[in-house]
Amino acid sequence: MEQAPLPPEIEIVLLPRAHDVGGFEVRRALPAKERQMIGPFIFFDQMGPGEFLTGKGLDVRPHPHIGLSTVTYLFEGEVFHRDTLGSAQAIRPGALNWMTAGQGIAHSERTAQELRSHSNRLYGIQSWAALPKTHEEMAPDFAHHPAESLPILEDRGARLRLVAGDGWGARAPFETPWPLFYADLELAPGAFCPMPDHHEERGAYVVQGVVEVAGQRFEAGRMLVFRPGDGIAIKALPAEEGGQGARLLLLGGAVMDGPRHIFWNFVSSSRERIQQAKDDWEARKFGLIPGDDKEFIPLPRL
Repeated sequence: MEQAPLPPEIEIVLLPRAHDVGGFEVRRALPAKERQMIGPFIFFDQMGPGEFLTGKGLDVRPHPHIGLSTVTYLFEGEVFHRDTLGSAQAIRPGALNWMTAGQGIAHSERTAQELRSHSNRLYGIQSWAALPKTHEEMAPDFAHHPAESLPILEDRGARLRLVAGDGWGARAPFETPWPLFYADLELAPGAFCPMPDHHEERGAYVVQGVVEVAGQRFEAGRMLVFRPGDGIAIKALPAEEGGQGARLLLLGGAVMDGPRHIFWNFVSSSRERIQQAKDDWEARKFGLIPGDDKEFIPLPRL
């Protein structure tokens, strides 16, 4: 679909780039050449939709992080998370899984053996939220909130699950160190939903369907970045215009307290801190993951 000039409410539209993670193709919308962050969100990967054949599955071997939180949110399938804290958690659709790296953590993400006895699907989003400078060296942590514990808002064909942060008059149960919002929005044909207006930076990733914003249509696989302060609503195409509904991930928050340096899985306000993390990973100082201590991803030579 060829796009006309963007309406003034939209600052930029980002198109994700495809790459491979653990034998599975993902599409990365952040960071982009045109935009590093939306609020604290500095990384945004769409995983799938895809299917593993019998005997196969996701295999992201143990790898390290510093200075960020990983947020894993699934639409379909299951991923088993393990980390150096001893966390062992099956991640399922609709749940919030928020791992804070802080001063350093290593984790793995795999398909459980019992699911490999048959073909299995995987579809979801993994994003990273940069930590504010005051929290970059905090102790690592892992938080899991099941789907049923997260607020659900419904209005005239719009159904929104607030995964993290605050917006639309609601607040998710998990406290974050930086103001943000992260929500899963499903729209019936012709339904609409406003973006929260109290967060300075706001984005919307079209997961499925076609949406209309300020009179212009956008297909799935687009990250829309909105200008601060403008009232904006997202609408799914009505059925009479071929609309079959839409699904989006809405995200944003306060402007981060400065840019961040990124190398591989490390995010920091300090280049020197990233070099230390590289040295620590090569020296195997991040610790071992209980139940997954035989493999690891070597430091890339970039």
